Amino acid sequence: MRLELQRVNSDYSGFLQLTELAHGTSDLALKAVELDMGAATWVDANMCAPLGAILYRVSRGLNAVRLTHLRAKVRDILAKNGFLSTYGEAKRPDRFGTTIEYMRFEPKDARYFAEYVESRLARKEIPKMSAALLKKFRESIFEIFSNAVIHSETNMGIFACGQFFPGQHRLDFSVADLGIGIQQNLMKKRGIVLSAADAINWATEGKNTTKTGPIPGGLGLKLLREFISLNHGRMQIASDRGYWELTANGQERTDNFPYPFPGTVVNIEINTADTSAYRLTSEPPDDIF
Repeated sequence: MRLELQRVNSDYSGFLQLTELAHGTSDLALKAVELDMGAATWVDANMCAPLGAILYRVSRGLNAVRLTHLRAKVRDILAKNGFLSTYGEAKRPDRFGTTIEYMRFEPKDARYFAEYVESRLARKEIPKMSAALLKKFRESIFEIFSNAVIHSETNMGIFACGQFFPGQHRLDFSVADLGIGIQQNLMKKRGIVLSAADAINWATEGKNTTKTGPIPGGLGLKLLREFISLNHGRMQIASDRGYWELTANGQERTDNFPYPFPGTVVNIEINTADTSAYRLTSEPPDDIF
């Protein structure tokens, strides 16, 4: 079976392509699957997280997956971040240090994911934050992992990848899972019926959470959204048939896909041209940087 993939950016069109790929491969078993990348003039490397999740699901159906006709610059970046190692290609050295390597984590790997975030996102390109805010920022990213484990009920793992784009002054980091999705989780845990896009928006607001018990939740996406808004970066979430985006000018956009993404993807895009220094509002303004 041969499928094609075109240019994959961190935007609606990129996620739309991946939902179509997921739909086209959802019922495959014992097939030889060729993903023809000849038309993919570019792939935002962080999008390896959702792409890798989809292809992992394909491989779980005992299908043999191979990527063909990769253009030189696409092959180079996907070999540097380790994505192509999954498909038999040796990892290439990243001499410029722009990649945040592609990784798959088991749901039980919370400690390893925390170490991955702490080490890979300790980058000079990220705007200056107070120690307290940096701790909260990392905790917010870790909460995405926690949500994937607790809410999505995934048994196929959590996928992460990132990339620094010096020429575009942005650093992207994506986390994807293959769970039940925000809309279904909200309906199952809280009995709240919303469209897929509205369910994503609900999850990014305040203390909205489906967690129960003494451990609070729901603040991670809110803090990330607030920081990205101040930073004039971007943020995208795809889950089920819903798409939500925070644009660089602070506007929120929602849309729908014809086919569902088989889980949830969160991508944060940090504006590395931002020279501001950030702190929590509860912190004193002096002597914290």
